[in-house]
Amino acid sequence: MRATVPTEKSKPSLERSALLLAMTQTREEEEKLKRSLFESFNLRCGVTELGGTVANLQHTGKLTNSVMATAFNTGVIPKEDRKIHALIHATLEASNSIFIHTNSNASFALKIGLTTDTEWIAVAIYGRSSLHPLLEHARVGLGVMHL
Repeated sequence: MRATVPTEKSKPSLERSALLLAMTQTREEEEKLKRSLFESFNLRCGVTELGGTVANLQHTGKLTNSVMATAFNTGVIPKEDRKIHALIHATLEASNSIFIHTNSNASFALKIGLTTDTEWIAVAIYGRSSLHPLLEHARVGLGVMHL
């Protein structure tokens, strides 16, 4: 699926923008979309990718730590307690849909899109999960919080 770049006429929602970022298939597509969202709508964006098992991603904090590092390193949010709190809650909300009804040994390959307009933050997670290569399927999660 190709992510479409929003036009000047239609300001995209944070949620849709985060989902589109998480679903980009190439770095070029990702960079084009991030640049367009920032230049046209002043939306700050970040993207990260990670993989592992449920136990490795969720229970160790690897997912949350990766999202926080991306948010700080890309300027999506500053290191302020209230904004970090909102980011963590949005990440947990998004991950609930990713990790529901799965075995702790399942492997995941995830791409995470972050967007903010300085009042709200959206975290979208898109990826694939599998206990066995023949059982692989897509998963998506979304979380939104007020900053």
